[in-house]
Amino acid sequence: MAKQTRTSDQEAFVLHSYSYRETSLIVEIFTKEYGRISLVAKGARRPTSLLRSALQAFQPLYVSWGGRSELKTLFGAEIRFGLARLRGKALMSGFYINELILKLLIREDPHEHLFEMYEATINALSIKSPEVEKILRRFERVLLSELGYGLTLTHDVKTQSEIKENEIYTYLMGVGPTKIKPNTNIDLKLSGKALLDISNDNLDDPSTLSQCKLLMRSLVTHHLGNKSLHTRRLLIDLQSS
Repeated sequence: MAKQTRTSDQEAFVLHSYSYRETSLIVEIFTKEYGRISLVAKGARRPTSLLRSALQAFQPLYVSWGGRSELKTLFGAEIRFGLARLRGKALMSGFYINELILKLLIREDPHEHLFEMYEATINALSIKSPEVEKILRRFERVLLSELGYGLTLTHDVKTQSEIKENEIYTYLMGVGPTKIKPNTNIDLKLSGKALLDISNDNLDDPSTLSQCKLLMRSLVTHHLGNKSLHTRRLLIDLQSS
């Protein structure tokens, strides 16, 4: 019989968990060195289990596991430091980025920079009165870049000319921006100023931030394909209530 491999004390966050058999959980975690991992946490649903309090979303952990199959066995989870307290829209935003990672990242594909950005994003969402929209847009952009879908923002992909602030553009999925007439009947319209602001990570202008949200929503939807985001619907409902 092949010896079971063991990986110890890895920085991680719980993305999602669900019941498995009578007393256990299946836990999807995001780790710094190994990417997204699927684990079975045996006995974690028992009232006496020490894992119950540790395996919470947004809780920074050190996790150990073993096994050779895609579904590995959780051996231990220790709290690194305090649980980030997310509330209201910030809480739903945290679940939203968890769902993005679950649906866009393949298992066991490490993204250390994305992990660091995820941790920074959770911390930013946990402060009093966070700028949620800016925080989400920056995370989405880093996520897309890490997946190999970095944004072209400074030149027209058809003419190769520089983006001009006073012109209107659309964004061709998987390609980049191209100039259109202002009266063109198309949903995704972006000002040159907004594109240049986004390229410089300047989201202070409310119009730029609104257009950035439109752009990111279109890009994320494109790369999700036929996968839907349940948390996006909840966020829309929360904003309209």
